[in-house]
Amino acid sequence: SASHFDDDTAYASVSRFRVHDLHPYIYRTHDGGKNWQLINAGLPDNAPADTVREDPAEKNLVFAGTENGVSVSFDAGDHWQTLQLNLPHTSARDLWIHDDDLIVATHGRSFWILDDISPLRQLTKSASDASPFLYQPEVAFRVRRDTNTDTPIPPDEPSAENPPDGAILDYYLAKPPSSPVVLEIMMGQNQLIRRYSSADQPEISQDALAKQLIPLYWIRPFKSLPNGAGMHRWVWDLHLPPPTVTKHEYPISAVPGDTQRSPMGPLALPGKYTVRLTVEGQTYSAPLEVKMDPRVKATPEALQHQFAQQMHLSEMLSRSSEAVMQAHSVQSQLQKLSLQKQKGAPSKELDAVIHSITNLLEKAADGNAAEPRRALETLNNDIGTLYGLLGAADAPPTKAILQAIAAADTDLAADMKQWEQFKSAELPELNRKLRAAKLSEIQLDSSLLPDNGGMDINED
Repeated sequence: SASHFDDDTAYASVSRFRVHDLHPYIYRTHDGGKNWQLINAGLPDNAPADTVREDPAEKNLVFAGTENGVSVSFDAGDHWQTLQLNLPHTSARDLWIHDDDLIVATHGRSFWILDDISPLRQLTKSASDASPFLYQPEVAFRVRRDTNTDTPIPPDEPSAENPPDGAILDYYLAKPPSSPVVLEIMMGQNQLIRRYSSADQPEISQDALAKQLIPLYWIRPFKSLPNGAGMHRWVWDLHLPPPTVTKHEYPISAVPGDTQRSPMGPLALPGKYTVRLTVEGQTYSAPLEVKMDPRVKATPEALQHQFAQQMHLSEMLSRSSEAVMQAHSVQSQLQKLSLQKQKGAPSKELDAVIHSITNLLEKAADGNAAEPRRALETLNNDIGTLYGLLGAADAPPTKAILQAIAAADTDLAADMKQWEQFKSAELPELNRKLRAAKLSEIQLDSSLLPDNGGMDINED
């Protein structure tokens, strides 16, 4: 294996396995082969060497494949240590470095790939002191998830994990910090687009997940940002935060153990980003480049147009969902109060408010009305459908989609005008009368609807 950095340097592995010699033999020359030095310190003494490869990006980083697995050296072979991780202890007959990944060809255990070895290239820098260290991330590619509509393979079917679906972000903590660790993704001029914290809590409890129709082995488990001592890897899936919705779903194109709830947030555009790690008040930053899937030929202008409309629809979906959930909460409280027939309750006003909130949620205005509109629930569902259609492929919005977004904009403005009038006039007046009757007031509650929580399977 010739060096990538020095014409006179090369590495050679020698296997005497077939003559019953189990010792590892790896040699290095710095003078074009005139003299060779045995470099096997730290290699298992009962594992013959099959291959040796120098990293093309870091001259002191060298990998060795033996009959017992893979080892790594950070000083050009002077010292070796194991790099097994979850790799089976089997014969590693050949190694190759492709971009940022280490590929292992084993004998009898297939091909294995160690995704993103960039932290190994920077390890000496991170180990120089006891400070937290944010590794320089490698380029991330904007690749969409598989949407094959097969159901997941059975959990007992042998299969390997997919590569990480986004930007791989690595950091090191010498000790557990006294406050939450925060990892942020910035776009443009310090525009925060995603934030993770070690204090994050799951949106759905484990008990609620267990009650769903979806088997738990389908679902990506909740994880908060790691904050223990040592090396940590976090994957940003290149999505912005998801919109607020009244109901979640899981796609039937599921990946066992790694299926995320939909809808997800808009996909970030290709371009330059900044990763920011905050530990105990100290901030560490590193640039991140996101590149487009090379198989996709959409222009940057087309992707920008799509992204802008996605962000707009995401905001519309969040706003309408919030209104629907609050309106349902008010409707439920009103109906409960009406059924109780409590003494002193203003029955006429109560019935009028129930009628008003029901019309907003469920009944569209007449087409001849001064402000025709879709019912709020229908409109919320339609906006969710548009959001899903627009984000289904890397392509600019069609004329029909743009027309539908414009129509939804108009209807949402009319619905929200009616909703704001209800909150500013009808509801306060009713609450004033309820207070006078010494009854509980109606509260605006944005909790999820009772049937929410991802119980549906989307077969589209």
